[in-house]
Formats: sequence, C-alpha cells, structure tokens
Amino acid sequence: MDLQKIMLDKAKAAQKAAEAMTMVSTETKNNALCKMADMLESHKEEIIAANQADVAAAQAKGVRKSYIDRLMLNDDRIAGMADGLRQAAALQDPVGEVDYGIVRPNGLEIRRVRVPLGVAGIIYEARPNVTSDAAGLCLKSGNTVILRGGSEAINSNKAIVKLLQEAAYGAGIPEGAIQFVEVTDREAVQIMLRMNEYLDVIIPRGGAGLIKTVVENSSVPVIETGTGVCHTFVDESADLKMALSIAVNAKVSRPSVCNAMETLLVHEKVAEKFLPELSRIMAEKNCELRGCPRCLSILPNMVPATEEDWHTEYGDLILSVKIVDNVNEAISHINKYNTGHSETIVTEKLNNARLFQRRVDAAAVYVNASTRFTDGGEFGFGAEIGISTQKLHARGPMGLVALTSTKYLINGDGQVR
Repeated sequence: MDLQKIMLDKAKAAQKAAEAMTMVSTETKNNALCKMADMLESHKEEIIAANQADVAAAQAKGVRKSYIDRLMLNDDRIAGMADGLRQAAALQDPVGEVDYGIVRPNGLEIRRVRVPLGVAGIIYEARPNVTSDAAGLCLKSGNTVILRGGSEAINSNKAIVKLLQEAAYGAGIPEGAIQFVEVTDREAVQIMLRMNEYLDVIIPRGGAGLIKTVVENSSVPVIETGTGVCHTFVDESADLKMALSIAVNAKVSRPSVCNAMETLLVHEKVAEKFLPELSRIMAEKNCELRGCPRCLSILPNMVPATEEDWHTEYGDLILSVKIVDNVNEAISHINKYNTGHSETIVTEKLNNARLFQRRVDAAAVYVNASTRFTDGGEFGFGAEIGISTQKLHARGPMGLVALTSTKYLINGDGQVR
C-alpha cells in the first residue's frame, strides 16, 4: 500500500472539485444537503449496524462509558445528523456576500466578497456525527473536504460517507468534493499535515493530544478547536437554587462534550451551604468530586484535588471544586487554567457579571446560564464545524461564515497609478 499516493490522489481530487465548486449554485448546494439528509434517514439501519460493530470493538477494549457515548449512534442521533444538514440548507449562503463596497475618487469600484476557503482537512476522533456535520457545512460554504475520522469509528464513518457521497454527487455536487481517509494508519494524518500544496486549512476536533499533534506538526494553516476546561463560578450573591441547576446541567447532562464543566468555583461565603447539597446530587449522578483543602474541611469525603486536576478536561463524571475568596480570585483562576472555551458566573450582582464578562479570556462567557449552550445550533448557526478556542480568523462556534475568507473585486475603466 502506497499511503503517500493514496493521500495525494484524494488531495488532488478534492482540489479539482474545489475549483468546480466555485460555480455551484446555492440552489444546487441546498438540494444536495436535503438529499444527503434523506439518505441518512432512509439508510439508518445500515448506519446503526456499522456503528454497533465499532461500539462492540470499543467495549471489548474496556474503554470508559463517556467514550462509548461519543461513539454511539441511534435513531435520535441519526435524525439529529439529518436535521443538521437540513438546517445548513436553510441557512443563508455566505458565498458571494459583499461586506464592504466603495467607489474611490478615481472611479475604481472596490467590493469585498466572501469566498470559500478551498480544501478543508477535518481530523477528528470517535464522533461519527462529525462526518455529516463537517461534510454538510463545508459543501454549503463552497468548500471541499477531506475527512479523517478516528479508527474507533471507521465502520460508522465508511457507511455515512458512502451515503453522503452518493446523494451529493447525484444532486450536482462535483465528484471528489467529499473525500474520506479509509486508512487507519496514523501516518495518514502526518501526510495530511504536510499537504499545504493542496489543503487550505486543517481543523482538528478531539482531545488535547490530537489537537497538540496537529498544531505542532502541520505546515497547513490550523484552526484550533475543541479542548474545554470550562468553569462555573458561584458568586456570593448567586441564587443557589439556580446555581445548583446550572452546575448539575453543565457537568452531568453530557460529560463527554467539550462544553461540559470541569471545574466549579464557589465563593467562600456560600460554600458551607452550597457544597453539601451539590455533593448529595452529584453522588446520585455518580459524579466524583475532587476538592481543594477548604472544600475538604466542609466535605471530608471528597477526593483531594491536585494541581493536575485544575488543568484537566475529564470528559467524564469527575468534577474538581475550589473555594475562592471573591470574583477576582475566580477570574484569575479561570484565566490561568482555562482553554479559552466557555466560562460562566452565577450572580445577582450586575457589577460582578460585567467584570466577569469583560475580564475572562474565553470564546464564550456566560452570566446565569450553563456552558452547555456553546454550540452552533444553540447560537443559531445550524451545525458547527467545531468550537474555535483561538483568536485569529474564527473564535467560538464555527458556522458557515467561519468557513469562508474574503477577496476584493475591483472594477475600473482604464485607471493607472
């Protein structure tokens, strides 16, 4: 097997299709997305059968429950994937939008318009729903895509991609616009990271290890996404019933996702009242609490937290808890340990809310709401390609506009300088 040739052929096909995509109408793209959604739903048994093989293999390896949750597909999740494609079809097409226009004194007409990025490489782990989300958003924004999912979901991804390709190409999308790397050899990723002649952007979606590998080794521009060491701060003025509801939702509603809370900060003046009730509910949810020394003085049965805990994205039913003196200490802790994803404060003090939102350095900063809302669908973008935790080009949930760039179109009638 010549892996270099396999990857080169896929990249060339995607690049050729990207040129053709510039002439594809919005109507054709929308029709293709709807056909892709229909195809997923009409073949859900085939997808679930493939997914069950992946889940069985993962269970045989003894992987943790939260990992299985990310991997597993069912009727509802396939319906969600199809709905994401239809939502993308319903969204306004950003390609061709003019966001700046001027006529200069010399008569030059200058416009800035949105254009596709070109060829996007998406590298992700055990989330087969990313396959349809990424393909759909890339096509709607006029891009082509090379998908490289984790080996754990290989059967699921193969089944999904086959259906997406059949529907898209049958609806007028250029052949080669959706590429999938069937090879599970990790060297395929290293080859992708060096294909800057063909790929315009790499977007990794997964854990800290994957993202670190991509960022440090890619010669293709990278949009960094995903890792979420997210915090909730319960201020002294907080409505404690609200705070409890937000904290429980942020941690246990789906602990494996990147917008789940990993560290809870509690003001010292409400800790003795708040923490015992939190502990009781979290015990019912089988969530382990790891506390600072001040927490252990209130709840001695807590597991002692270490320095590593403050840095850790658990992706599981584990929560680190720290008591702080005031909002400023909470902000300092968050800015030291967070990953730039999502942070929230529960407070009734307007000044503290404003201070928190102004000083906390993250893509999404909430007041009195769960971090679990950081999501393209919840923000009105439809499905997202990922949550960007960097500051250049895109930040936060990445919808269609984040998958485009701009170029200037200048019309003259003989002007020279």
